Amino acid sequence: MSDRPYFLWDVDITDGEFRERLKHPDPRIRAQWQGVLLREARLDEVWKYLSLAEILEDWPNFYKHLGRRRSFWDFLIKGWREDGLLAA
Repeated sequence: MSDRPYFLWDVDITDGEFRERLKHPDPRIRAQWQGVLLREARLDEVWKYLSLAEILEDWPNFYKHLGRRRSFWDFLIKGWREDGLLAA
């Protein structure tokens, strides 16, 4: 499948379908896909799918889906807050 995002190598899903799931009205479904994105994609690729506002808004819902990347995202967000780039 040529339209599948590289980080979803194990799922038969197109880029368009993935984007739809990232906007799903059910926060539990949206959280699973957001977690996959933040866990598997390169940082520069994340911003092609989600804004920082969307990440912060849904953070409590998908935090548990981050797996091994949880500490990376904690570090980034904490650092942005300490640097005054994000509200505390």
